Amino acid sequence: MTGPDEYSAIKDNNVYTNLMAQRNLASAAEAVTRLPSEAETLGVSTEEAASWRDAANAMYVPFDERLGVHPQHEGFTDYARWDFKSTHEDQYPLLLHFPYFQLYRKQVVKQTDLVLAMYLRPDAFTAEQKAANFAYYEPLTVRDSSLSACIQSVMAAEVGQLDLAHDYLAEAALMDLRDVEHNTSDGVHMASLAGSWLALVAGFGGLRTGAGSLAFSPQVPDGISKLTFRMRYRGRKLCVTIDAAKANYELLEGDPLPVSHHGEKFELGHQAVEYKIPRVKAGPRPEQPPGRAPYNRSATD
Repeated sequence: MTGPDEYSAIKDNNVYTNLMAQRNLASAAEAVTRLPSEAETLGVSTEEAASWRDAANAMYVPFDERLGVHPQHEGFTDYARWDFKSTHEDQYPLLLHFPYFQLYRKQVVKQTDLVLAMYLRPDAFTAEQKAANFAYYEPLTVRDSSLSACIQSVMAAEVGQLDLAHDYLAEAALMDLRDVEHNTSDGVHMASLAGSWLALVAGFGGLRTGAGSLAFSPQVPDGISKLTFRMRYRGRKLCVTIDAAKANYELLEGDPLPVSHHGEKFELGHQAVEYKIPRVKAGPRPEQPPGRAPYNRSATD
């Protein structure tokens, strides 16, 4: 298979793909239980649904015990690393200068793969694994795709690398305004522009969904004094305001709903609530491959 990273194709047990398949199988089995009439109409038996659940539970997710990280696919961490020091700046994107035969057998990442899995399946990783995985893959990710920076921003924020997350946000948001990749003349990067919303709301806002309720783990970098955003969720309208010390949650429309703030659950009603923001202790800022650091946002200050 080929996962999100297009420099690692025709591989077995891509973590992202396996985790998405696991979620889909488990969700489908749950839907059969929740919607028995519809399941009967579609000819789905409880036995078939049980087989989906068994397949989800048996899904293989590789982990490298030696390094303490998840290989993005089976065997990835056993490959030799790409020779970044001997790769010149004008040889990026790599796919235009090197055969895929070389790329597929080395540790080099075009765009976020395992890091994307951590964002979409946060329940499948511990906080320690997320930090270790993020630190491991940053020096391997060359971002030969504009799709990468926004997700790297989201996960950088989650593991406490707020300044790095801010740089990746700038890259995603200014991809065309500053012609970061020198190819805006070929067309705008709409996915990167949309990704800047993810970087703000899922990154610094810490928004996660998928478990039946909204969860927020906000953190804002020193360069942002306040972040406010509104959103609609299951018939409700919310407003979230975040600064360095606190987060304010306000329900503007709709019925009360369960919400969590940095793991603390509460019901958000028609009275706005405020919570202090704990700081995530982060390790050293990880480095990127030589010449592939994110866009320097200070150039736009």
